[in-house]
This record gives sequence, C-alpha cells and structure tokens, in this order.
Amino acid sequence: MKPGTARRDRRDSRWDEHRRARREQLVDATVAAVGRHGAGVGMDEIAAAAGTSKTVVYRHFADRGELHVAVCARVAGHLTARLRAATAHSRDPRQTLAAAVDTYLGFLEADPELYRFVVSGPPADGDPIGTLSSLVGDQAAALVAVALERAGRDPAAAQPWGHALVGLVRSAADWWLRADRPMPRADLAAHLTDLAWAGLSGVVTTSTEETP
Repeated sequence: MKPGTARRDRRDSRWDEHRRARREQLVDATVAAVGRHGAGVGMDEIAAAAGTSKTVVYRHFADRGELHVAVCARVAGHLTARLRAATAHSRDPRQTLAAAVDTYLGFLEADPELYRFVVSGPPADGDPIGTLSSLVGDQAAALVAVALERAGRDPAAAQPWGHALVGLVRSAADWWLRADRPMPRADLAAHLTDLAWAGLSGVVTTSTEETP
C-alpha cells in the first residue's frame, strides 16, 4: 500500500467514526426531546435538544424517517437486553413467559412517550415498529425454541409463535396506554400470561410436568 493511500484510509476511518458518534449523539438528543416534548416532538425541537440546526441533523440522517428508525433500533436494543436479563435465570417456561410479558410492559410504562414515538408515524419507506416487533419477536422465538427443545419437541414452530406472542402483548399494551392504564401493570401482565400460557402449555411442557 502506498503511504498516501494509508493516510487517506486513516482519515476516512476517523471520519466514519466521527459520523457514527454524531449519529448516536443525535439519537440521544431525540430521546431527550421526546422526554421533554412528548411523542409529537418536531424536528426543530430535536435540533434544539442537540444544540444544532435541522440542516446539520439532515447531514447525518436523510430525513425524519431515517432518524426515527435509528431511535427504534436504540429502543429495541435496550428492550431485548432487558428481556434477556429478565428471562436468563429461569428454566420454568411459565415463569419465563411471565417475566418477559412484565418486562415488556414495564419498559413502556417507564417511558410511555418514547414508546408512543416509536410506534407512531412510521415513514413512508419503512415501519420502525416493524423493526422493534421483529427484534423482540426474534427474542421471544428464541425463548420458545428453548422451551420446545427442553420438552423434546420440534422447535420449528418457535418463530411464528414467538412473533405471535409479541403481537398479542403489543396490541394489549397499546390499548392499555390509550385507555390511560385502567388496570395495574401487574394485573395486565397476569392476564396476558394466562392467555398466552393457555396456548403454549400443551406444547412446551413434557407429560411429567404440571400445567397450572
């Protein structure tokens, strides 16, 4: 490699790192702006939270939709990490299910405006909640697959079942927020766990296990 090429490569690498860091800072600013102004936050308010202008924001994100997807990816990463932590230590499938449902509800209860921001107003060229639902659905599918394998069953159904579970919980959670949380989170989690377990219990338990 020529010396000049090596210098250009290093400069390009540094610039790439700068762009990645700046994009992360703008995602941070968007999350902060949502916390301050709610899910209907505008780009002017996002730029102000970042201490810059909309023009600078659009240098790093092509449009609001691209920024929205980046925020969704951040939320999905935090949520899936919490789900893994909540379900890591239980081998009982019903307890694992209950922990996952409660963790999802707890996540959105802790920051309902950020959750509303993620699930509302998808851009025309993509659906951010599709990314969130897909990632969380994959995590749920992995948990179902483990339970099926422990029960000596074919894990082929884990993917559709995992994603169906996320759809069930998400739909009920959206209603819960719209209705201004008419019941305690623990009650909603218990109801959803009971409903989901009624379907799963016959296929993720062995004949020697009791199903509550």
